[in-house]
Amino acid sequence: MSLSAAKQAAREAAFARRRAAFDADMGTGAGRLSELLAGHRGVPVAGYLPIRSEIDPRAAMAEASAHGPVMVPLIEAKATPLRFALWEPDMALVPGPFGAEVPADPVFAVPQIVIVPLVAFTRAGARLGYGGGFYDRTLQALRASGPVLAVGFAFAAQEAEALPHDPNDQPLDMIVTEREILSPR
Repeated sequence: MSLSAAKQAAREAAFARRRAAFDADMGTGAGRLSELLAGHRGVPVAGYLPIRSEIDPRAAMAEASAHGPVMVPLIEAKATPLRFALWEPDMALVPGPFGAEVPADPVFAVPQIVIVPLVAFTRAGARLGYGGGFYDRTLQALRASGPVLAVGFAFAAQEAEALPHDPNDQPLDMIVTEREILSPR
């Protein structure tokens, strides 16, 4: 099986697990994320506005915004790194690419913590995304210019024993689920 086919098969299985976890969600995941972010108050953080069955980080993002800048990603073009626009609770949003909302009047900034949505993860810090490579390119660029903490945020059910990967796949520094905070390294 090719690497591409192996990743697609892993994605399909993980999407099914994520959907089941999403349907049973009690809304507790953001509490664990807030717990982690409390130790980094004032540090610029990028979250995301959830799509489909992604675990929702907005409550933790809103809490973090009281202490420092919070951003959300914007996709500007295929095969490019993401840019991050400042976000505040209740700000005006408009539809963006892939169904995610984005700020109506973006003001760009650079995060030092990136909360990364994902399809699947391993306890060793591997991440499987949607396949566009946006977060891999973004984390590589951010890491080349300074320290950045990549925090995967997912339902515990999205954990996989192993995931197919290639040299471009950027590892996670931490993983937060509704159950626990993991430090892979």
